[in-house]
Parts: sequence; structure tokens; C-alpha cells
Amino acid sequence: MTGFLSFIQQSGVAGWTIILTGVIGVALVVERARTLYFAYGMNVDEFTNKIQTLVLGKKTEEAIVACAQLEHKPLARAFKLILEKSDRDDETIFQAQDIAMAEAVPLYTKRLHYLSMIANVSTLLGLLGTIHGLILSFQAVSQADPAQKQALLASGIAVSMYATALGLAVAIPAMVAFSFLTSRQNELLEQLTEKCSKLTEVLTSSQVPGFGKNHVFPEVNGLKTNKTVPPSADTKAS
Repeated sequence: MTGFLSFIQQSGVAGWTIILTGVIGVALVVERARTLYFAYGMNVDEFTNKIQTLVLGKKTEEAIVACAQLEHKPLARAFKLILEKSDRDDETIFQAQDIAMAEAVPLYTKRLHYLSMIANVSTLLGLLGTIHGLILSFQAVSQADPAQKQALLASGIAVSMYATALGLAVAIPAMVAFSFLTSRQNELLEQLTEKCSKLTEVLTSSQVPGFGKNHVFPEVNGLKTNKTVPPSADTKAS
């Protein structure tokens, strides 16, 4: 532990700033990983099959209740919003799908882009520390006493190397974590888009129009019909 603190101290102000950036990055990775893998994770196929079965069985209210029980999941929340408009016309159902998607997507994407920023900033802070160390080295060469020149030159080079190492030590894990979390985020977004579209399709296709007279014989009120008129008795006699 003492060696690590000495390592940070040797890197100067840039090193401490990089450590602070790294702590923020770790907190962000833990929060996003817990949210995307556990809080928002669910058996998507089992849930969607259950909801579609209830919808096809004309048990929409039961489907809404099932979604409400998992409302902390963005997918279930989106399903609930769509199902609440299932008794409306097709255009309203599609609008409900758009609203549900607009509300759910930010829940998956929020704060994750900061992790990429932290990786870039830590790299730049390492570069800043490197430049600071080089400035110290040049000052030692040009201004220091010959007896102290070697020690000051070595100290300046150490600041450069330590700051660079710390910057990379934070940036590399941050970029790796960002890649994994982005992949998980995209997977959840694809599931959300696919399942909401399928639910909307089920709702709109299940609305069958009534079989009234105008649907069976649409031209009966004035033009012609498809019914075949039987020949009259006079025609048969002739």
C-alpha cells in the first residue's frame, strides 16, 4: 500500500486526478453492470409468450396486471403502456408503441457514455502528467546546480512515466468495461424493439371487423351482387 501511494505521489497532481477519475469510473461500471445485467434482466421469451397468450385469449386485463407486477423492468413497463391502448384503433396502438419505446430507451442508455469519456480523459490526464514531467526535466537540465541536476532530471522523468502508466491503467479497463456494457445495452434494446413490435402486431391483427351485411355483400345497396339469380318458372316453360 505504501508503494502504491508513493507511486501516485511521484506522478504529481495529474496522478491524483487520474485516481479520482478512476474511482468515478469504477462506481459507474458497478452501477451500470448491476442495472443492465440484474435489475433489467429477465426471461424475455417466457414473459412475452405469457403476455401474448393472455392477449390472444382475450385476457388483456390479466396481461396488464402481469406487466404491472414487473413494472420496474423497462420491457414490462413498455408492454403495459401498449396494452392499456389495446382497445383503441391501430394508429393509437402504434403511437403507444412509439411512446413506450421513447420512455424505455433512456433507461438502458443513461450514463453509459460517461464511461467512454472517463477513458479518454484519463488518457489525456496521463499525457498532461507526461508533459509536466518533461518540463521538470528540462528545467533541471537548464537551471539546476550540477550536483542536483541528475536527481532532478530523474525525478522529472519519473513523474512523466508514472502519470502515463496511471492514465493507461485507468483508461484500458474503462474501455473494456464500456465495450461489454455497450454490448449488453444493445442486446436489451434489440429485445425491446422486437418484442414491442410483435406485441403491437398481435394487438392490431386480432382486431377482426364484424361480419355485417356490408362486409359480406359490399355492393348490395345499388349495383350488383355475387348471388346467382335462379331462372323463373316462365323461362323454364319456354
